[in-house]
Parts: sequence; C-alpha cells; structure tokens
Amino acid sequence: MKSIYLDNAATTKLAPEVADAMMPVLREVFGNPSSSHAVGRKAKALIETSRRDIAKILGCEPRSITFTSGGTEADNLALRAAVVDLGCKRIVTSPAEHSAVVESSAKMAEVFGVEVVHVNHFPDGTVDCTHLSEILSSGPKTLVTLMHANNEIGVIQPLDEISAACRKVGAVFHSDTVQTMAHYRFQLDALDVDFVACSAHKFHGPKGTGFLYTHPRNSIKSQIVGGGQERGLRSGTENLHGIVGLATAIKLAYKNLDTHAEHIRAIKKHMVAGLKARISGVEFNGDSDLESRLYTVLNVKFPQHPNGSMALFLLDLEGISCSGGSACSSGATTGSHVLQSLGYHDSSRASLRFSFSNYTTFLEIDAALVSIARVFSPVKE
Repeated sequence: MKSIYLDNAATTKLAPEVADAMMPVLREVFGNPSSSHAVGRKAKALIETSRRDIAKILGCEPRSITFTSGGTEADNLALRAAVVDLGCKRIVTSPAEHSAVVESSAKMAEVFGVEVVHVNHFPDGTVDCTHLSEILSSGPKTLVTLMHANNEIGVIQPLDEISAACRKVGAVFHSDTVQTMAHYRFQLDALDVDFVACSAHKFHGPKGTGFLYTHPRNSIKSQIVGGGQERGLRSGTENLHGIVGLATAIKLAYKNLDTHAEHIRAIKKHMVAGLKARISGVEFNGDSDLESRLYTVLNVKFPQHPNGSMALFLLDLEGISCSGGSACSSGATTGSHVLQSLGYHDSSRASLRFSFSNYTTFLEIDAALVSIARVFSPVKE
C-alpha cells in the first residue's frame, strides 16, 4: 500500500535542498553563537546571514526578525508583549483562530485581567471589518489578533483593511501567517502589521524553527529569560541548523513561488472536480474550493454515510493521510473548534481537510479519490 500524504497544512516534508544546507552545519559548525572566539563567531555569522536573507525577502529590517521554536512560540510572544510591554488592556480575536492564539488570549485574561472580545464573521468565515471598527471605536488600548488564512477552511482575511482599522485608533495588530508565509508574497514593513508569526515546517523547512516579525516601532521584551540571545528577545542557545534550514526553505519557496502555486492550484482544482464527480452531495466548508481561498487547503463536508464517523480512520487504512479536526483513539472525527465556531460542524456528516504541497502529484490525487469514493460508496438498500 502506497502512502499518499495530503496533510501539508499540519506539516510538510523537508525539502532535499534544505537538508543539504543543514547537514554541514550539524557536522561542522558546533560553536556556541554567543562565544567570542572564532568557532563561536562562525556560528553567529550563519545566524545573522540567515536573518538578513529572510528580511530581504520579506521587505523588513533584519532586527525585526526574532527566531523562535515555531509559530506557537511566536504567537505567545506577540500576545504577551502586546499586553505586558505595549499596554494593551483588551484583545479582539476570533474563536476560529489557531489554538496558540485562542489559549494564549485566555491566559492573558487569566493572568493580566485583559478583556477578550470576539469579532463577528460572515457566513463564509471572513471577518466583519465593520464590526471590528465598531469594537475599536471605544474602549482601552487593544490588540487585534487575526490570522491571515484559516488553517482549517482556508478563508483569507484582508490584512490591509484590518491594519487600516487598527491604525486609525492606535490598536496593535498581530497576525498568525503560518499558513501563508512562503506561499504568498509579503512586504512586511509596508503592510504595517505589528507582529507576524512564521513556522518553517509549513513550507518544507525543519520542525522546531520559526520567527516572530516585530514592526520597528514596537519595543518589546523577552518572555524567555536567562541568556539574552536574539537581542534580548529570546534567551537560549540558538537552533543554528534549524535557522539555516528556515532561511534556505524560505529562499527556495520564494524562488519557485509562482510555479509551485500554479501546480498546487491545479492539484486542488483536480481534486474538487473529482470529488464532485464521484460523491453526490459533497460540499466545501468555508467555500474552500474557491480560487480566492488558501490554495493549499480543501475542507470537505461529505454527505451522511455509515462510514462518516470512521472516515479518517478508514482513509488512514487506505494509506491516505489527511485530517479531520479532533479525533478520538478510534479515529472517529468529533469536529474541529474552527468548524464549530463558524457554524459548519454537523455531527451527522464527516468533514475532512485535505492539504497539498508542490510535491503532491496528480496520480496521488487520482488514487486518493478512488479510496475516498470507496469509503463513501453508495449504501445498498
């Protein structure tokens, strides 16, 4: 049985070019970047070169990039910094955000007493910017934290419109761009967002490495202390090979961004057509089949079927890797918090997320469609 991997929104395979860049660092560059001798300076130079390369691609200053262990740490650092260092007394967010933001917001409320307010969404999952402006028209200094593209249903939020609403009232704006970084082009300083989170393993880089972008106007402090690395913003000896891998992955992604996007869009379109042709009554949560949605994600709501509650498990037996929100040990899908918060969850119908990369092939999609059709084959009367 051949394994077909369609869960790239969870993580992606490491690009061979990234592995090739990391291996010499693992083997040869063992110095501590904080050491003042030549061996340490060699390691430090690789970190700063990586920082400059990333900043050049993303249209920002190198000092705006703080390396972290990934997107979750970056989100946590941004939210804590906005409350503790920038004086935000209120957080405006959405229950459809990644749990790193949902739970961090709750922690800020618990520890620092900030108010957490949820902005309205339209039925398709996009943020109601009019409602956001109404919230921001009064009240204390506020952090707005809304992801660029939803990791479950692929709805893309208008960062420029949200940023403009924040600028009018002096609100701080953080966006989790984990699903869009290296899949879309960014000029971060021009975008005028205060904080942006990135995780390397979402675009064929190594796990355990990411960064937080902080706009130069913001002065923040570390939430991890005890060493003063990363200009005092993230203590702890740096993940040198991971940082080199991150820089290599993002350079590789942007070098081939248009070609990869075209391929993945075609892959997704092919799967949408195949699902519609094979399964009567199939729907797409959040209109995730549309061209305007995140092109790497397709969230499918299948018709009622006896196999629906076990669909994720059955597809895994077929060699198909996808996701379906939270799942118990038997593989029964109970639905994600995103689908529940946006009104898409239906306990009588299975919703599964398929997500793609430039390594996904049309032959894999065709084979997956056969397996999916088998799982959801018509029930004999």
